[in-house]
Amino acid sequence: MVNGRPFFAGFVFPCICLFLCAAGLSAESAAAVSAPAEQIRGESRPLPDRPLRQRRFAVPQRFAWHGTDEPVLEIEGTHRELTQYYIRQYSTKGGLDWLKTVMDRGELYLGFIRREIEARGLPPELIYLPVIESAYLSTAVSKSGAVGLWQFMTNSIAPFDIHVTDWMDERKDFWKATQGALAKLEENYNYFGDWALALAAYNAGLGAVKRACDQNGTKDYWVLCEKKALRTETIQYVPKFLAAAHVLSRAGRYGLDLGWHEDVEWTRIPAGKSVDLGLLAKEAGIDEHALKAANRELHYGVTPPSGNYHLKARAEESEALRAVLENPETTLLRYYIHTIRSGDTLSAVGRHYGVSADQILQSNPGIQPRFLRIGDRIMVPALIDTGPYEPVKTRDQSLVFEGNHLVKRGETLWSIALAYDIDPEILAEANGMNLSDTLREGRSLKTPIK
Repeated sequence: MVNGRPFFAGFVFPCICLFLCAAGLSAESAAAVSAPAEQIRGESRPLPDRPLRQRRFAVPQRFAWHGTDEPVLEIEGTHRELTQYYIRQYSTKGGLDWLKTVMDRGELYLGFIRREIEARGLPPELIYLPVIESAYLSTAVSKSGAVGLWQFMTNSIAPFDIHVTDWMDERKDFWKATQGALAKLEENYNYFGDWALALAAYNAGLGAVKRACDQNGTKDYWVLCEKKALRTETIQYVPKFLAAAHVLSRAGRYGLDLGWHEDVEWTRIPAGKSVDLGLLAKEAGIDEHALKAANRELHYGVTPPSGNYHLKARAEESEALRAVLENPETTLLRYYIHTIRSGDTLSAVGRHYGVSADQILQSNPGIQPRFLRIGDRIMVPALIDTGPYEPVKTRDQSLVFEGNHLVKRGETLWSIALAYDIDPEILAEANGMNLSDTLREGRSLKTPIK
């Protein structure tokens, strides 16, 4: 018979040894893991007069995607009641489905945005800010007129080299808008020394948040919220962001399967001229839809004629695109050839072809609208499919001739009518003339006020 005591001792002693070894190893591992977390916590609330700190540790790539561990957010406030409320909302089935859709939509941009954040030493959770701003939709437009992934208003884009023209709205340019947004957030942080206030200022404007701080004698975002010193949208803005970042950085814990996608590596290529992306993609043998998706800021899928526009493309496609762009024999933009007829104005011609008068002028360097004559041929970018042009000769009854034009040498009723975007017959009628009458230099003509 086996003796019970020796058996028990023989079994338990090795187990105890294994347990002690495992415990020691576990404690050592825990210390190694917790050190960076303590480092993060120590840097999460820098003094206001400190410059933006540079990160002293590498950010795990999984953080900016959807880590299954327990990452520590650098921006504090997750424990706040309103943040917890939004965490509960986002972690419902409907909320998780919405977050998955949004992050799938942002797949094209995530790698680029993460690298920009890391290069600036900013909190990695900022990659989730477009979730709140635009639901990662580069063409998003708010009811107040903010546009793009980062929701820029037209009155705030000038410092960031972002432009809105007849050809494009660069607020939809993920490259420029991301760099502009991160620069703005960095500027806000350098001013307040606090990320919650920096985010609030991104939403409400730096001036509005500064006034709230001054009037209430505090630079604590959460105190301002308690005092209702900020507008409701801004009070909800930071908690919504923190809640989304909390859930998305712990996707595995919440059962949210975002899959795994290789980062897209982007490059920019000088277009050098007006280029139809559809024709360019066909010549280069790449996907037209993907090329247009990368350059959503272009209104017509055509680059501006100025030549200083840079196309965004996947790095692996850049060589093929450059080869096509540098080939002078390749046709990359179609034009309508329009012959000026009686009654034509650049604005009327432009309306028919779906372009502006300025776009026609840019496509015809050297032409002067005042001196266009019947029979002149102009090039109109073929941005949309359209039927034959028919001049409109009906007089606009709302047209008021309260301006005056002093006739210069070489001018005709036709050239003056083109300059004022009116029918020459209407101009002649308003001045008691016939189209065949000769204009005298120095004569004053009644014209609409431009």
